[in-house]
Amino acid sequence: MPTSKIIYLGGLRTQATHLQSNESILTDAPVDNNGKGEAFSPTDLAATSLGNCAITIMGIMANREGVEFNGSEIEVTKIMSNDAPRRIAKVIVDFTMKTPNALSEDIQAKYVRAAHTCPVSLSLHPDIEQVFNFKWTVS
Repeated sequence: MPTSKIIYLGGLRTQATHLQSNESILTDAPVDNNGKGEAFSPTDLAATSLGNCAITIMGIMANREGVEFNGSEIEVTKIMSNDAPRRIAKVIVDFTMKTPNALSEDIQAKYVRAAHTCPVSLSLHPDIEQVFNFKWTVS
């Protein structure tokens, strides 16, 4: 069964619909590549998926272990290559992890390892540099 359906709307814009949930997102080409930049670009989504996947895998582990990450935030910075062909060169993922109680360095390291081995991280081309920065806070 297909995962999604994508419709080209014209003007370098697409609408992607997740078929199981019927939720949709729009994409635009970025301003630096002839687009309007009014929505995520396809490469924005690829970079953002890394952060989404990492926190989801960490959340699965946290649920099993009774750890709360609610309110944690991630900022993703995508850096494009200046060389041809146009591609993502680097993704920086800055995590601000909020927990009700302080976690030991060993426990934090376990979650960091999980983030680095999420399916998106393992699926991205090895030439894409992935930088994960973690800040742990007690909320």
